[in-house]
Amino acid sequence: METIDKIKEQISENAILLYMKGSPKLPNCGFSAQASQALMSCGEQFAYVDILQNPDIRAELPKFADWPTFPQLWVNGELVGGCDIILEMFQQGELQSLIKEAAPKDSPEA
Repeated sequence: METIDKIKEQISENAILLYMKGSPKLPNCGFSAQASQALMSCGEQFAYVDILQNPDIRAELPKFADWPTFPQLWVNGELVGGCDIILEMFQQGELQSLIKEAAPKDSPEA
């Protein structure tokens, strides 16, 4: 599978996806640590891709997204942004509502 196809598949299969360096529990950079911490504080499950383990994605995603840096947060197929935007949205309460709305619901509404 082509790298771009893999990226598109990951974005389409995960409502909330963070491309980061390391993992949420063991981030390998300060920006990824802050971004994943803000996401975890929202209280919903999210998927992540460790770009350090995926050099092909690390090389291709900035071109695909037209966003040069990591981390990158994608919600419902749309690029939200990087660390600064994530933290700003979190501080303003916007991230929490965005994540809550995007989170997969466990049970259908009755």
